[in-house]
Amino acid sequence: MSLLNMKRKKIFLVGLLSVIVLGLSAFYTSDKYFEITRNLDIFVSLFKEVNAFYVDDIDPEKSIRTSIDAMLGTLDPYTVYIPEEDFADYLTMTTGEYGGIGALITEIDGKVVITMPNEGFPAHKAGIKIGDHITNINGTNTIGKSSTEVSKLLKGTSGTDITIKVNRQGEEIEFNLKRAKIIIDNVPYYGIVNDSIGYIKLNEFTTNAAKEVKNALLSLKKDGAKKIILDVRGNPGGILQEAVAICNLFIPKNKSVVETKGKTPNWNKIYRTSNKSIDKNIPLAVLTSSRSASAAEIVAGTLQDYDRGVLVGTKTFGKGLVQTTRPVGYNSKVKITVAKYYTPSGRCIQAIDYAHRNLDGSVGKIPDSLIVAFKTENGRTVYDGGGITPDVKVTAEYFSPIAIELMREGYVFNYATKYYYEHPEAPDMHSFEISDEVYADFSKWINGSELEYDNELEQAIVEFEEKLVETSQFESLKLTLEELKSEVIHNQAEDLIKFQDEIRDVLAAQIVSRYSLAKGEIANSLKNDPDVLKAIEILNSPEEYKALLSSK
Repeated sequence: MSLLNMKRKKIFLVGLLSVIVLGLSAFYTSDKYFEITRNLDIFVSLFKEVNAFYVDDIDPEKSIRTSIDAMLGTLDPYTVYIPEEDFADYLTMTTGEYGGIGALITEIDGKVVITMPNEGFPAHKAGIKIGDHITNINGTNTIGKSSTEVSKLLKGTSGTDITIKVNRQGEEIEFNLKRAKIIIDNVPYYGIVNDSIGYIKLNEFTTNAAKEVKNALLSLKKDGAKKIILDVRGNPGGILQEAVAICNLFIPKNKSVVETKGKTPNWNKIYRTSNKSIDKNIPLAVLTSSRSASAAEIVAGTLQDYDRGVLVGTKTFGKGLVQTTRPVGYNSKVKITVAKYYTPSGRCIQAIDYAHRNLDGSVGKIPDSLIVAFKTENGRTVYDGGGITPDVKVTAEYFSPIAIELMREGYVFNYATKYYYEHPEAPDMHSFEISDEVYADFSKWINGSELEYDNELEQAIVEFEEKLVETSQFESLKLTLEELKSEVIHNQAEDLIKFQDEIRDVLAAQIVSRYSLAKGEIANSLKNDPDVLKAIEILNSPEEYKALLSSK
């Protein structure tokens, strides 16, 4: 062990012990805090012994980080430690701002490629396009690097120079640009989707989310929108005050939006609307999904409690916890849960069970005995137990195994890029569909590729076989099992025909994105979206809309 490392470890341990002693000396009179102090003393002594006598060198930072993560892991999934080196990413997530070129990247076929330049930011202005393979950043070869490593090279202080080399369809191109302050849009798209129905896609609740929704709403009304669809599907939430302000666009001043209740009195608050609404009468449909969480659930639950709009889609995620960050030394923070959210009717959004969720992370089955009924303003019955249940449930559609594989392995992405360079004229982003000719070309293009995927029956047989192996009947049923496998084994050509509707939809949206970026991709995906189509149907039927919001 080097002398420098030994000094660092001694400094770390002395510093940790000092913080513990100073921070807890005032609590020795309390049995509870005596137990805390006693156990922390044991922990420090234990670490010193392990560090001194363990056969191999101990990494103090790694060991302590493991201890911290394990401790916080016994609480809830959202109370986490944020070391100094990760705090910039945390700020990006909460504020929507960072210094960079303004482009999303991912790994496809072992290459880090541009997946979406943000309109109006350096990458887009310089001419960087979707599908460009990043090969060099400021003289650093990026071939073979992960997307995380490349992302760190792209980010930096606003105003600094950056040189990026990309491979575009076999041609190497160099771009010289300046990093800028990147502000991620909360509303990436809004527009008229059907006659007089306006649509607003709300992706996050970072700074200015309410302002963006307000501007979209006013613009749509100016363009003739008489009804509104607010889409918070997949929205993970964000700033509480933005959720309150968005509700305020549709409900009057001085209305309760959400109540927070915590251990300490200063977290027991009622958040109310503070301004006059933009439109408290316009018919409204809110789209929800199992990935709508936190602030998105506040908006959905509040508008439902006031019978202000019809909720369409699937039950929301069930994250009704308030977090705040606290400093814990050396520029690191802890994001800690301090309270729970309650909607105006009194419902707690938080799922009762943190651990047992569905595969997508959403709320699992809640026993009826644990569910409590509440009333909306019109007297409709709504329930707690985790998440917000929509007024009109639309069965969630899941992609087929072949569609998932085509997207995950980049076949759809790469073909869309190929199509773009072969068809210079931009298609209409709202109506573009994949013709039979284009789909036949796509099918031929991927023919012979080694697509590895299992259909549902194959997956079920594999699971059955794994269980059967452990029984005495395996040998006697082995031949029957092999015959069954041969009957259900997937056929790529047949699956391309069977599941072509969903493959055509995702391929069309990807192709449009090459010409119209994120706005085009979203706009094109709406034309066959079951949640959007159901919302349009309800909004176009005043009788059904009124009945759904009335007490039964």
